[in-house]
Amino acid sequence: MDDFKVIIRPLVTEQGMHFANVRSAYSFEVNKKANKTQIKNAIEKIYSVKVDKVRTANRKGKPRRKGRAIGTTSSWKKAVVYLDPECHIDLF
Repeated sequence: MDDFKVIIRPLVTEQGMHFANVRSAYSFEVNKKANKTQIKNAIEKIYSVKVDKVRTANRKGKPRRKGRAIGTTSSWKKAVVYLDPECHIDLF
């Protein structure tokens, strides 16, 4: 799998920015089929940093309705990437 297809987008939230400053941890939305090794290699190649560990979580889609039609949003996979203390990623 291509490195740019593994990483979909960075998740920029208040809690994510706090973890980036305090723990050097960054969160990303990743491909559902990607494993931790692929995520680690993709982050290291794209951002030129050293990854310490990767934690992943499968996020279930939320129920939504529009009128009488009931459906759900798409499920997705989240990865929290912990970097070495001397490394950082500039998201802005």
